[in-house]
Amino acid sequence: MGHRWTKVSRLKQADYNAKNNAFDFLQFFKCRMGDVKDHQDRHVEFASRNVHHITTIQSWEEKLTEATRDGKILVANFSAPWSGPCRSIAPIYCELADKYPSFMFLTVDVDALAEFSTSWDINATPTFFFLKDGRQVDKFVGADKVELPKKIAAVANLTSRF
Repeated sequence: MGHRWTKVSRLKQADYNAKNNAFDFLQFFKCRMGDVKDHQDRHVEFASRNVHHITTIQSWEEKLTEATRDGKILVANFSAPWSGPCRSIAPIYCELADKYPSFMFLTVDVDALAEFSTSWDINATPTFFFLKDGRQVDKFVGADKVELPKKIAAVANLTSRF
């Protein structure tokens, strides 16, 4: 299942430099990026694969507004770069992002957005929320590589009826 996300584990990450946090996060959650050496190139490549890295409330609100405007299902993956389960599910998440281009896939860094993540009641990473028109339609907790694709397919079928 998912990694238990607590204040203790966050305190262990206290020395985590915010500047390096985004770079490390992208290293852990890369989607077939090859040997890109520049951090900016990594981010562009990562974002271009239908997985958008969220580290600010402003970027969350922009993507939520965009998904609502475009009628897309938003899949929000609340993750931590140091979490083994998050790292193990990342390639599957990227494959699903490629498979479902009508969805918008976000990866929310729980360390960069600790208060925001707490407001979503994140108790374990990874936690996936499925939103339609800004409202939660489903939730999935854990790094189950078999069940996550099934959950996304079920949400796709459920929302296609509306």
